[in-house]
Amino acid sequence: MKLVAKEELRGVVELSGVKREVSLMLLPEAEVGEYVLVHAGYAIARVDQEEAEETLRLLRDVLAAEEA
Repeated sequence: MKLVAKEELRGVVELSGVKREVSLMLLPEAEVGEYVLVHAGYAIARVDQEEAEETLRLLRDVLAAEEA
């Protein structure tokens, strides 16, 4: 998910228009605009932008194939 807002150790992430509040306790160095891996309400790892965009594209392809 993309980190779109940050205030101390709390952040807001977004994916496909859905926003969630997450803890940045495990990843305090995360910056707004970066992609992060989120698990159970915690940002746990940074994700390279190119890798994140490719993963999202593949997920969209899978969803489109299921709908067809």
